[in-house]
Amino acid sequence: MCCPSQLTRTRQTIGLDRVRGIAASVTMALALVLAATISAATPGFAQTPTPAVSPTPTPSPTPVSTSINYDRSVGNSALDLGSNFLERLGNQASNGFNRTSRTNPGGGGASASTEDPRYRTWFEGYGISVRTDAQGDFVGDRRKTVGGVAGFGARVATGVNLGFSVDQSHTDVDVPLALQSATLDLTQIGFNGSVDKGPWTWAFAVVHGFGKVRSSRDTGLGVANASYRAAVDGALTEISYYWTKDQMRIVPKGALEYVRATSAAFQESGGLDPLNVGSTALSRARVMIGAEIGRYFIIDQKILDLSAYGKFVDNFHQDLGSIQVSLGAQNIVVPGIGESRYGMDAGASASLSLTSVARLYVNYDGKFRNELTSHQGTVGFEYKW
Repeated sequence: MCCPSQLTRTRQTIGLDRVRGIAASVTMALALVLAATISAATPGFAQTPTPAVSPTPTPSPTPVSTSINYDRSVGNSALDLGSNFLERLGNQASNGFNRTSRTNPGGGGASASTEDPRYRTWFEGYGISVRTDAQGDFVGDRRKTVGGVAGFGARVATGVNLGFSVDQSHTDVDVPLALQSATLDLTQIGFNGSVDKGPWTWAFAVVHGFGKVRSSRDTGLGVANASYRAAVDGALTEISYYWTKDQMRIVPKGALEYVRATSAAFQESGGLDPLNVGSTALSRARVMIGAEIGRYFIIDQKILDLSAYGKFVDNFHQDLGSIQVSLGAQNIVVPGIGESRYGMDAGASASLSLTSVARLYVNYDGKFRNELTSHQGTVGFEYKW
């Protein structure tokens, strides 16, 4: 049985508990009301989501014009090789020693009526070194060519001669400042002819060449390679006048030449950002005026002939072409390169007739332009029957 004091304490405890519960309920209600008030007063902060940050777009890579210096160099190589072959074919007819042998085949004062052998064949080996200087965004190149020629000719009528020959060459192209290189393997087929009329000779030559290019470009993160086709076509016509006195001769000459070189479109593989490169075509027309001077000597029943020539060159037409280069969605157009309009060619030759039908000869040919210098050496053998 509880005493009155214990009941009183129990009631007080229960009362305090109720007061605490009511106070907690009131506090909770006030907090909810305050939160609702703040939300209603600032609806923008409660309802607007934080915007997402857009990523910065990565720029598309753009091709650089210096990236295809090798293709521009290869185009000029094909053009120059076509010119060299044409001019050697023209020289087969207008060269003073050949003209002398047709007019006076026995040499040493033999009768002009002496019958010259009707057929002849010749074989040549040659080497060419070319340097092209920097032009605009073209950083310059060095080219080395080795090649060989085999030819056959015949006299089809009095004073009329025709010939056919094949030229096979290999060219190494080096563009050191652009870390690029290429090779050109070119086969050329040539047809030439001449007509002698008194002291005058008219000569012509046409060539068609086709070849393959292999290129290499250091991209910094690997090497980009490519393989594509190239071609060259050309024609030359030349008129010369043969003047002689005793064992001396002077042969003034004038020639007109046209050459066109093309290369196919290609795509690089490997390396960083390989390029797509479009097809290109370039052409050149030139006029050449000059003269050859020569003299032959009879030594132990053998004929030694020495000669030299010089000629002025006017490249009155040069279509350097343009090349479209693409990298992804970006593309640029790169102009071709050429040589100065005016220049000089010069050379010398030595020929030794071993017999009346066989001879050995060596030639030097140089081309001198403001942006280009070329040196060519040739060793040949000719046999007649």
